[in-house]
Amino acid sequence: MQHLSWQPDIADWRPRLRALHTSTTDTGPDPWPEAIALANARLDFTRTNALDDVVRKRYGATRPKDTGTKPIKLAILSSCTVAHLHAGIRVAGLRRGIWIETYEADYGQYLQELLDPTSGLHAFKPDAILLSLDARTLTQGLHAALTTQDADHEFADACARIKQCWDLAKTAFGCTIYQQTVVDVFAPLLGNNEHRLPGSKNHFVTKINTWLRDAADASSVDLVAIDAAIRTDGLNTWYDPALWDRSKQEINPAASPMYGELVARLIAARQGRSFKCLVLDLDNTLWGGVIGDDGIDGIIIGQGSALGEGFVALQTYAKDLARRGIILAVCSKNDEANALEPFEKHPDMVLRRTDIACFRANWDDKASNIRAIAAELNIGIDSLVFLDDNPFERNLVRGELPMVGIPEWNDEPALVPGILAAAGYFESLGITDEDRLRTAQYQENTARESFRATVTDMAGYLRGLQMQMVWKRFDTLGQSRVVQLINKTNQFNLTTRRYTDADIDAIMANPRAFGLQLRLLDRFGDNGIIAIIIGRMVNDHDLLIDTWLMSCRVLGRGVEPTTLNLIAAQAQALGATRLIGEFIPTKKNAMVRDHYTKLGFSETERTEDGHSFASLDVTHFTPAANFIDVQEGF
Repeated sequence: MQHLSWQPDIADWRPRLRALHTSTTDTGPDPWPEAIALANARLDFTRTNALDDVVRKRYGATRPKDTGTKPIKLAILSSCTVAHLHAGIRVAGLRRGIWIETYEADYGQYLQELLDPTSGLHAFKPDAILLSLDARTLTQGLHAALTTQDADHEFADACARIKQCWDLAKTAFGCTIYQQTVVDVFAPLLGNNEHRLPGSKNHFVTKINTWLRDAADASSVDLVAIDAAIRTDGLNTWYDPALWDRSKQEINPAASPMYGELVARLIAARQGRSFKCLVLDLDNTLWGGVIGDDGIDGIIIGQGSALGEGFVALQTYAKDLARRGIILAVCSKNDEANALEPFEKHPDMVLRRTDIACFRANWDDKASNIRAIAAELNIGIDSLVFLDDNPFERNLVRGELPMVGIPEWNDEPALVPGILAAAGYFESLGITDEDRLRTAQYQENTARESFRATVTDMAGYLRGLQMQMVWKRFDTLGQSRVVQLINKTNQFNLTTRRYTDADIDAIMANPRAFGLQLRLLDRFGDNGIIAIIIGRMVNDHDLLIDTWLMSCRVLGRGVEPTTLNLIAAQAQALGATRLIGEFIPTKKNAMVRDHYTKLGFSETERTEDGHSFASLDVTHFTPAANFIDVQEGF
């Protein structure tokens, strides 16, 4: 297995680790950023463990005070030995700036610890549970002589055991559940048509993994798809039968860094920490050759050469990423007219100008252009992945912008999609219609800004947009989008609380609470769901605004006071006479620190760390005037 092959080799990694190890005083700089930098290297099992050991010793039982992310308590419940996987999970979390504390149930005691309220698991109070059941445990009753009826009974029993664990975990902790798919460790007995042998353990595992995908979707469980990783890497890289015989390790220790990656990607996606935008270089990245020197007829793209077809494969992958909601941008050292020509005129180009939400081709340094792309798209710089064939440019951007994802390049462009996929930058827990329309929404936003430049006053601009806000209560149809937005919105998010499907179900069932989803349309198109509001009564007269998040794309259009009008009306319908607004500071939401006071609330409390509350009397609330037509239902 190539360990984290998309990551760069860091030549002085060992000396830097030693320096981190000796940084034990409280007088020096916080070593957390350096630890993250060391995690973002090509690490094997030994280096992963060494880094984890240094970080744990450096921080002891505490954790860094302000990582900008939510720390996670992850419990691993397994039927086999998994102690060697903890470091890989923790370091993969570190790679994303997330502190992960792990707990492991006693060997094979996963069910007992779920059932026993006095167990270490219950004392640990996990935020998330990873269930890892080995193939031999799940197939204990199977053998080659079983009839179809008996094999079906064994299959149903195994499925029921897994579901029981999910149900117990949800009831006890209400936490996120990650289910590892099953490793197919069994040699086939029948051959190509193994599925025709009812008692085949080999085929049983295939059936279980197929069932898991449907069952996990129905139960809001996230899969750690180790079976998919094994199909790519080969079973021998993940599983060693000798290690099973010696120590009951189903996952090879050498695979620990990649196993940790698979788990940490899900944790990060739950926190909205996945990357959102792929920034593409052009010359020798999207096509072969240099457009300014070779001209449109001289660049290599399309049929006629293996290299040209490789660039087509890369562009096709990028276009499919855009179709599932990843923003595409261009960052190229080029004259803009030359850079645009292939997108507009070359017949073999898969990507067209309309696929690119932000196009920057000039002679500025790429770090500056990447900053400008993030600003234009109104997303964090740590949301960007930068793809460039030039190692000088990659290293320059790594030095200037260490938060940007920068995969290593392969000189065979056809292999680059596999590198991007292996890196897991764009890990997502689902896909919605909003995601599919994202590129169009950014292009429509560009049209709005162009229109704004033609209008001499703000009132005229807002009136000319012909805005309409449509809203409705949370419902099952839009629930996946609601959960997605709650868990990935970081900047305009007053509390940054993260909620699961079960939490949203509870809000919908609570007669003393409401959840609102707001959509904004205008003359240029549909902005999609732009705000989520959760309010709940905390006594007979106060309604707490538990969650208020909005898309930064709609700032400056009067959406905030219009939303407050709606919140006040909903609060009055519940009998509230006062709104309570809460602000919980994070590294990313400073922009809304004074959100409530700007809307007329009076601050009632603020702690040293900036956590604040503000109140607004709604007994005689007067709705703010605006240029937005508000309607219920969409």
